[in-house]
Amino acid sequence: MPPIYPFTAIVGQERMKRALVLNAVDPRIGGVLIRGERGTAKSTAARALAALLPKVKVVSDCRFGCDPDAPATWCTECRERAERGESLPVSLRQIPFINLPVSATEDRVVGTLDIEAAIQRGERHFEPGVLAAANRGLLYIDEVNLLDDHVVDVLLDAAAMGMNIVEREGISFTHPARFILVGTMNPEEGDLRPQLLDRFALSVEIYGIRDARERVMIMERNLAFEKDPLAFVAHWQPKEQELSQQIEQARKLLDQVTYTSRDLLSIASLTASLQVDGHRPDLVILKTARAHAAFEGRTSITARDIALAAELALPHRLKRTPFQQASATMEELAERIEQLQGGATSGEPREHPGGMEEESGQKKT
Repeated sequence: MPPIYPFTAIVGQERMKRALVLNAVDPRIGGVLIRGERGTAKSTAARALAALLPKVKVVSDCRFGCDPDAPATWCTECRERAERGESLPVSLRQIPFINLPVSATEDRVVGTLDIEAAIQRGERHFEPGVLAAANRGLLYIDEVNLLDDHVVDVLLDAAAMGMNIVEREGISFTHPARFILVGTMNPEEGDLRPQLLDRFALSVEIYGIRDARERVMIMERNLAFEKDPLAFVAHWQPKEQELSQQIEQARKLLDQVTYTSRDLLSIASLTASLQVDGHRPDLVILKTARAHAAFEGRTSITARDIALAAELALPHRLKRTPFQQASATMEELAERIEQLQGGATSGEPREHPGGMEEESGQKKT
């Protein structure tokens, strides 16, 4: 396997890197959509993230890499083996990185059942698809806006449920489909429908770096990597290991992260004041805020966690009328996040509502 450009060596694009890392801490967040210009390290960052993630325990001979410690998520085959009293062998494996081609069909994504074998011989044969290969790994979709809408819908459904259920002619097969979903696109080539945009938990818009010194740094690092990839990767290995261990510790801490009713009210006030449709954004912000707190080694969320989560969860969900400029909407979001940040001290649980009156629409005069 050729050396992969280190995640920690990517210059700038902090918001994109934060969104990716938080999805790595908690894949249940629901993925990230990265929108931006060509040549802004979108695919490099996704591939680099998969390379640094800690190895996971799997059922060794399972085609879907089932988690031996989570029987409720096992595939049909592992459940049947366990019911027969078989002992399931366990091993460690590297996180898989699966690249979905734009030409992928629904059958290629979800897998296929051999109906003929089932009818004629009473045997169930399931041919795994992309979702099976991506289980407990990272699924990368370049130019997601060019995929068939129905295929995107199927992918997002599986990501939300954490399971892939294939049913044909009364025959069904189930396997886990828990993965970090990363979609990238260039808005100049067309956008996703609003319904599909909303299904991506987080969204980041990135642009080429304008600072001359940082652009020089990008060139120097890329040239060094091309000249001697192994030496370059070895140089960055300590930082890669540090980040990998931080993600692993955050995963262990995640379920211990608590929140208060005041935190929930802050989130609800923010989304309500922005007239965001549905309740998915509220849940996404809460999950992302908890992941950020765990990543920083804390067991309770703060207003800063909520603000950083909202910055990633809301931009692609804000309503825009034909005569409304996106920049004005983003300014409104930035103002509310600033009010939210002002309601707490950094790293400490809030002891008072802060700017809650303003967030709930009762603005001070």
